[in-house]
Amino acid sequence: MSHTFLIHKADQPKQKIKREASGVNSKQILVVEDELDIAHLIKIHLMDVCDQVTLVHDGAQAVQLLKQKKWDAIILDLKLPNVDGLEICRRVRAENQWVPILMLTAKSTELDRVLGLEMGADDYLPKPFSVIELVARVKALLRRAQVTQAKEIPVENIVCEDLEINPEQRAVKLCGQQVKLTAKEFDLLHFFASHPDKVYNRSQLLDEVWGYGHDGYEHTVNSHMNRLRSKIEADTHQPKYIETVWGVGYKFIGQPA
Repeated sequence: MSHTFLIHKADQPKQKIKREASGVNSKQILVVEDELDIAHLIKIHLMDVCDQVTLVHDGAQAVQLLKQKKWDAIILDLKLPNVDGLEICRRVRAENQWVPILMLTAKSTELDRVLGLEMGADDYLPKPFSVIELVARVKALLRRAQVTQAKEIPVENIVCEDLEINPEQRAVKLCGQQVKLTAKEFDLLHFFASHPDKVYNRSQLLDEVWGYGHDGYEHTVNSHMNRLRSKIEADTHQPKYIETVWGVGYKFIGQPA
């Protein structure tokens, strides 16, 4: 049975698009998707902007490939045979690999999305999805990773009261205790702490932290913000570090130690 209904007809390329001079065409991407037709359609589109796209249809095979080499991005289906996407994501992050991960899921519950983000996925895309949207997301993740690597990492930690942020080690401590954050949660916290007292709306955060600003995806910011604040705030109703500016967005209110 064909599953191409997951890809909108408008997304089918009428002709090959020339590779963009975006700085991402030499990247290598691993696609872990057990539905063969979807995986091949993803590859066709990504090959227009990336140098190498490797397809894997089994979770156990993906685990082996991840041990053999470094990847520039991973597109990871949630439901996979042998080893599921959540477990693969957990293993990657347990080894301190900060490769961008875009998780695909046919499930639509909030719990599934939260679990993926909690395990360390940078973003998620629910099925059915537009493959053009997927390519845009991947390009944004690659650009963001490229910019982060190009920046000189500051040696100074950011210390605000009981909160300590170590940019070099991508580590956070609260009252001297390690706080486990996902890659994107850390990016959000570091961004806010680097711009204290400045208010950012959801669209601005999508653009600054995720690298894209698509209407309708503010829920991505909401999910990450809720998880982040639950980890660093003793009382989310009386925040000490990140405050909600109602009707506008969020701002960092922590005071330097």
